[in-house]
Amino acid sequence: MEEEKKSCPSAVCDEGAQVIGIVTAQGTVNFLSQPLPVTKEFIATAHKGRSPEKRFRFSNRCAENGCRQWTGNGCGIIEAVMEQSERISVKIRLPKCGIRSDCRWYYQSGADACAVCPLIVSDNYEEQKYIEK
Repeated sequence: MEEEKKSCPSAVCDEGAQVIGIVTAQGTVNFLSQPLPVTKEFIATAHKGRSPEKRFRFSNRCAENGCRQWTGNGCGIIEAVMEQSERISVKIRLPKCGIRSDCRWYYQSGADACAVCPLIVSDNYEEQKYIEK
């Protein structure tokens, strides 16, 4: 039996993606109860001003081996963030989430991933362009 495809909770603003959260002024993510589809109109509006990934969190299908974050066994983003964070008790109050049932990070790390998820803002383009030069 083939494993069901998981959702990446750190996707880019692209057609076919879903908006799953809004980045607050404090730099954390407030999640939506239900994901919203990303349409062409949304993309056009969202690209005005700062990058959409600095203002929203998006989800799309996990590309697994097709993603540079894939370690061979799972998503390296959540592994790195959890490694840098203090160990969080699983007795946390999970944030509301519209994709938990098929989320790659939850599948990999359970409630511990949910505990740090609101701290992750996906857009690191500015940082990346200096690293890649």
